[in-house]
Amino acid sequence: MHRKIMLALVALVFLGAAPASVAEELVKLETRPGVTQNFWVMTPPGPPVASVILFTGGPGLLFSNRQPVLRSKNFLIRSRDKFAAAGFLVVSVDGPSDHLEGLDEDFRGSAEHARDIAAVIAYVRQKAAVPVWLIGTSRGTTSAANVAARLKTGGPDGLVMTSSIVAATRVLAPVQSTVDVGAISIPTLFVHNKDDACVATPYAAVPSLMAKFTHAPRKELITVSGGSPPQSEPCEALSRHGYIGIEDEVVGKIVAWIKRS
Repeated sequence: MHRKIMLALVALVFLGAAPASVAEELVKLETRPGVTQNFWVMTPPGPPVASVILFTGGPGLLFSNRQPVLRSKNFLIRSRDKFAAAGFLVVSVDGPSDHLEGLDEDFRGSAEHARDIAAVIAYVRQKAAVPVWLIGTSRGTTSAANVAARLKTGGPDGLVMTSSIVAATRVLAPVQSTVDVGAISIPTLFVHNKDDACVATPYAAVPSLMAKFTHAPRKELITVSGGSPPQSEPCEALSRHGYIGIEDEVVGKIVAWIKRS
């Protein structure tokens, strides 16, 4: 499927959690008629061993006041330099131009969202001929699982689900209610903090989600526990839900699993 690269490189910046010596590219792709998808690309010091596409939780947005500044306290985004240091090409996905107010569960589970990310995956494969993995956290797990389920060609090589949405709330639906997870046929890693106190992500419900991934050729749950004292509400980024204080441990386990796959 043809994708037009509207603006391959918008800016080189030194921002956020990235070390001062690491540059990030802000890229815009036209993914649907009149719609652009923004994402940041961080290149590792040496040849990439894999590429990872990161999906943040919450509203799924990375920009501050719609300005090209990557500011997020989300676990994956604040840890992106750790993935780059491990040899991964790292992509941090923002919301598309037609969802600047945020991504609801309907869009996260939609064909349009998968189409947008298919263009990102194609771009990443052009940059590096290495396996492409999707990593989602919290509500980002719905996005990552949706893309993995819908893209039968041009899709990812693996999937990582961290702090998965596994319980219904007044505003959220579990991943398995939004996405046909039984259609996912790539290796899938689940990561969860046993002490996660978020009502939408209880650790005890993770096995029931895993059981629905009936066509994943390989799946595993990595359990962690503890962390630093929470600095946010239980469902927000700076809590046990967001692996505060144990980022190195969690990223290290994810990196090792991907490299073994």
